[in-house]
Amino acid sequence: MSTTPFEDHVIRAVRAEEWPAAKELRLTALRDPVAHLAYLDTYEEAAGRPDSYWQERTAKGAEGASGAQQFVAETADGEWAGTVAVLIEEAGTTDWAGFPVERRQGHLVGVYVRPGHRGSGVTKALFDAALEWAWGRGVERVRLIVHPENARALGFYRKAGFVESGVTVPLAGTPDEHELEMVVER
Repeated sequence: MSTTPFEDHVIRAVRAEEWPAAKELRLTALRDPVAHLAYLDTYEEAAGRPDSYWQERTAKGAEGASGAQQFVAETADGEWAGTVAVLIEEAGTTDWAGFPVERRQGHLVGVYVRPGHRGSGVTKALFDAALEWAWGRGVERVRLIVHPENARALGFYRKAGFVESGVTVPLAGTPDEHELEMVVER
């Protein structure tokens, strides 16, 4: 996969051997003030996982992987400014929440941009790379799930062209709370 320059960042797929950097960025994301709204994971759970978990997780989304791809925005000095991953969900399967997947689609997950890089276009560049990768694999649409109280994320997703599909996903352990599915179609 080629790299895409974006101002002072390069948007590219992770490499399997970069698992320590992927782990560090994920743990940083899980300490964000809205992490409880944005992720199904907690810092404590993630920090307690063995290196083998991070190695496998990174390898599954690494450059050349077929069913998933994790993208990073890398600065000139090698800092990872942000990330997004896209998973391919096949028609006829069941998604992580137990819903049937009706058509081949991409699912964006793990969106995070460090505070110093927010508002700079990095998130858009990451989304552009993820969408291009998904469209190139023949998906009919790309979706994401967002908590309705995550105003920052909702605002960006709408600006990026995602619209609410009408599907809601109940939060585990809190049946009265739901997250929203947002989609963009080609």
